Amino acid sequence: MLAVTAVVAGLPMAVPSTAGADTMAGLQVESHVLPAGAAKPSLEELQSVEGREGLRRAAAAAEPGVALAQETVGPAASYAPLSRRPSGSPSADVVTPVQPRVAPGPAATAPEPARTMTYSECVKGLGGDKKFYVKSRFAVCNGASFLQTWMRNGKPIGASSFNVRAVGTIAKNSRTITFQYYFTDFSTTGTTGAAAMRITLKASIPQSWPSGASYTRAGNLPGTKTFAELKAQRTFKETVTAKPGQGKGSADLLFAVYEPAISYKPPAPWQLSGDLGGKLFMLAPRWDAASYLANSTGGGTPAKKGAATFSYVTPLTLSAKQGAEERAEAAHIRQAFLVPQDTKPYMSAKKVPGQTAKDPLHRTVSAARINKNRAEAIKQCKRYWGANYTQGGTLECDEYPFASTYEGATEPEFDADAKKFNFSVKPIAKDDNKAGGSILKSFYAKNRIVDGMDDGFIVKIVS
Repeated sequence: MLAVTAVVAGLPMAVPSTAGADTMAGLQVESHVLPAGAAKPSLEELQSVEGREGLRRAAAAAEPGVALAQETVGPAASYAPLSRRPSGSPSADVVTPVQPRVAPGPAATAPEPARTMTYSECVKGLGGDKKFYVKSRFAVCNGASFLQTWMRNGKPIGASSFNVRAVGTIAKNSRTITFQYYFTDFSTTGTTGAAAMRITLKASIPQSWPSGASYTRAGNLPGTKTFAELKAQRTFKETVTAKPGQGKGSADLLFAVYEPAISYKPPAPWQLSGDLGGKLFMLAPRWDAASYLANSTGGGTPAKKGAATFSYVTPLTLSAKQGAEERAEAAHIRQAFLVPQDTKPYMSAKKVPGQTAKDPLHRTVSAARINKNRAEAIKQCKRYWGANYTQGGTLECDEYPFASTYEGATEPEFDADAKKFNFSVKPIAKDDNKAGGSILKSFYAKNRIVDGMDDGFIVKIVS
């Protein structure tokens, strides 16, 4: 969560050059927080009642109580309010280009997730009103714009603002998360005391699951600097590393929330009002050392085994475009999303999960449950298409949700609240089915999807 707090300062500071006993009184700074890409009102606009009210409405509409991205999953998701708006994300067409058939059988694989993000990418991803941009589970950013209206006796005489963006990235098979901070877009107009306004950046980890975890932290966070000093220096970095062995279960899962906080103090005798404690965002890191994922042994270095991710629901993208290896499977899933009443088995209120971050799929690594899901799917294929539904082995029974998820065909056997037949099956070309399975398997591995309800993913179809 990026929080902005304010304390009246007793620091010496130049006030407007005409200041005397009569002008020293009634000096006030009204503070507001907007998304980093939001339009900022001009001083002329702020000097009208309508302009100031418009800014206040914009700040109120920017989800001031929200602290976490809508896609947050795991225990962090219940720690603070989630955004009502989906985070910015890269285009599915860019993330997963069509992989044409080059030979019989599956050759498709999920793309490598992004592990870097430039400042420009963060700016573009956040857009005008986004607080979060999730490029992948290994490259995320968020930010905010801090606005100050400098007033004498209730009338604006100046305005200032600056933006803060934080980019979090994780290298492959690494337990170290790098947070890069950017202080940018400093501006002043009219009469202000902004140059000497003291701004403090702090970053904390207020909660871990399990509690009591320890972290190794390093970097050059600025502490407290003036508006003018930050304008000159601009970028800062912190790294956070968690050693294995502190998590829960066989996957050694450790969850946390990482909270950057901005506070500032106006120079005396200015007094600050407005958004004094606006909570804006947190990032949600996670560490694991699951035996079924890469680097589970650390290459003989126990302190480095496993890796970090950000705990966000992430999309598996499948292509229904001409030439895509998984085309038939993608078309089947698209049908289950758009016209579930036309899929088999029939169920009048069918609504398959995995379409939104609020209703994701969850991976299971239980061979027994995966086999039961597949057996039930095949049973339904035979029920509707007959015992020879494979047409001599050229077709296979495709099922959605996938057999390797808790939401698979036998979910009602394990969850009394689950609806029976809330899945879809369809015989599709054998090669398409195997290509889809290959993509899913590599997606799990590359994105470090772990077993259970503390992780999740959705499916997007490119058509």
